[in-house]
Amino acid sequence: MTGKWWLATLLLLPLLWILLRVDSARVQIDVFDSAVANWFAGNRTPGVTGVAKTLNQAVGPFAFAALWYSTLLVCLVFRRFRHLLVYLAAVIVVDVTQATVQSVLHRPRPLGVSTLGPWNDYAHPSRVAAATCLGYVGLLYTAVPQGRFRQIGKWIATGAVLVLVVVRLYLNVDGLTDLAAGIVIGVAVPLLAFRVLCPNEVFPVVYRRGRSAHLDVTGARGEAICSALESQLGVIVESVEPFALAGSAGSTPLRVLVKGDPDTYLFAKLYAGTHLRADRWYKLGRTLMYGRLEAEARFMTVRQLVQYEDYALRLLKDAGINCPGSFGIVEITPEREYLLVTEFADGAHEISDADVGADLIDQGLRLVRQLWEAGLAHRDIKPSNLLVQNGRLVLIDPAFTEVRPTPWRQGVDLANMMLVLALFSDANSVYERAVQYFTFEEITEAFAATRGLTMPSQLRHMMRPRGRDLHAEFCRLLPPFRPIRIQRWTMRRIMLTIATVAVVGAIAIGGAATWLALGDVK
Repeated sequence: MTGKWWLATLLLLPLLWILLRVDSARVQIDVFDSAVANWFAGNRTPGVTGVAKTLNQAVGPFAFAALWYSTLLVCLVFRRFRHLLVYLAAVIVVDVTQATVQSVLHRPRPLGVSTLGPWNDYAHPSRVAAATCLGYVGLLYTAVPQGRFRQIGKWIATGAVLVLVVVRLYLNVDGLTDLAAGIVIGVAVPLLAFRVLCPNEVFPVVYRRGRSAHLDVTGARGEAICSALESQLGVIVESVEPFALAGSAGSTPLRVLVKGDPDTYLFAKLYAGTHLRADRWYKLGRTLMYGRLEAEARFMTVRQLVQYEDYALRLLKDAGINCPGSFGIVEITPEREYLLVTEFADGAHEISDADVGADLIDQGLRLVRQLWEAGLAHRDIKPSNLLVQNGRLVLIDPAFTEVRPTPWRQGVDLANMMLVLALFSDANSVYERAVQYFTFEEITEAFAATRGLTMPSQLRHMMRPRGRDLHAEFCRLLPPFRPIRIQRWTMRRIMLTIATVAVVGAIAIGGAATWLALGDVK
């Protein structure tokens, strides 16, 4: 509700600016501001004047700088880059707005009252008030978690702004109307920007370890999940809890206990707008860094994102691959949040916790051969996506599955599977079993197409502390080969690179310029 009030106030500001361009209305506003200024001037005393000048000329600039650099430091240290970009954009909007209005209105300070402090621009809207409020709102929404502490921070900021207003009116360096306009711009713009572009439900300010992809499933969202599962799948939910978060960066995995005889578990993946945006940024980044890989077209809606994974699961099942069966898609909030509900691999554990012998190696290699024969590529074969249940290998998380991929993409699946198996056994054993399922040329091509960027990050990170370069171990078992070129420069990649550099450069330069300009207030 407070956001709506600030939005309404911001939308009323143009009406005030129109009145300031009308002579009769401007005279009335000038008379009002002068009356307020005269009242403060009539109550000036030497002691209070000295304190007011100190607060305005010494404490004020220090407070402005502290707000700017604290916000910058917090965003960089805690890697809140989205918050930082939104804040820089708000800084630019506030600075451009106040500068434009000042140049159009050319409004002076209240007349007939002596001014006791420095000033270097037109009076309306108050640049100092806008900068101060922008600094407080930015710090609160980037550094203070939502809840009790942020509410306390808002009251502290309100008190500081009131002190600023009284000091500026006392010294007559700003009029009351000018201060009010500056406060509205300095509060409303960043407040609306953070609530729309960085909503706390999606991008919370927290200081615990975790990923932004993992949404809170308690409270209203948890109740909505239980209600939707009951109405759309006909199950009675006993509990919903996060599950195996460490291996998931693109969704919120959940374990759902449903009532029955006996009670059983279901597995669910919660997809929301944050995951859709993450998918888009991920694919843009890969396009810029690595060129045009395959199946990098972005999804346009959350519904498409979850529909594709459901479709991929059914394709894998039809191909005879051991993977969880899908029970369907559950709508939590139309076009915003959906659940993909599947079987739960009860008693299963990651392959990293299993004894990887000849039987499991054979199962992993046969799984890749099944993918090839079905014309599929999983594209994310890593330890957390390979489970062992009662001695059988289970493939999960087909979100990146590609239909009819190129041979090199299929080869990457083979190489990654061999690397995972060798990580928990040895390269020689895996190679000896692989030649029974794949030709010598197929294995060579797989490793020619595989290197750092085609390996899942979890696989790379698990190999590093073990001090083993498994890729090199396999390459020593193969004859010398020339790596397959996967960097592809296209016109789309060139234009995206130019546009990205231009946008980031403009934001950085504009943000730095306006940051310094707003910080140099008098």
